Amino acid sequence: MIEITPAIALDESEIVERFIRAAGPGGQNVNKVSTAVELRFDVRRSRALPNDVAIRLMKLAGRRLTQEGVLVLVAMTHRTQERNRADA
Repeated sequence: MIEITPAIALDESEIVERFIRAAGPGGQNVNKVSTAVELRFDVRRSRALPNDVAIRLMKLAGRRLTQEGVLVLVAMTHRTQERNRADA
């Protein structure tokens, strides 16, 4: 469980993580190694979030929210999966 507040905790199974290739400069491995991290969280269908919190999150997400209500975060500033994962 990921504690958001004392009253709200997300089940880790609600977050989908995948590694993708990072865009931009990165040396020899930029087109060979998937170091960027993409996290997906279905805000609309989450059982952990109270309705008012989900609505507020969807408003704050802006372009990071898909039409289906999935929040997508991408971290690619670092050259390793581990650092990008921690960043995400």
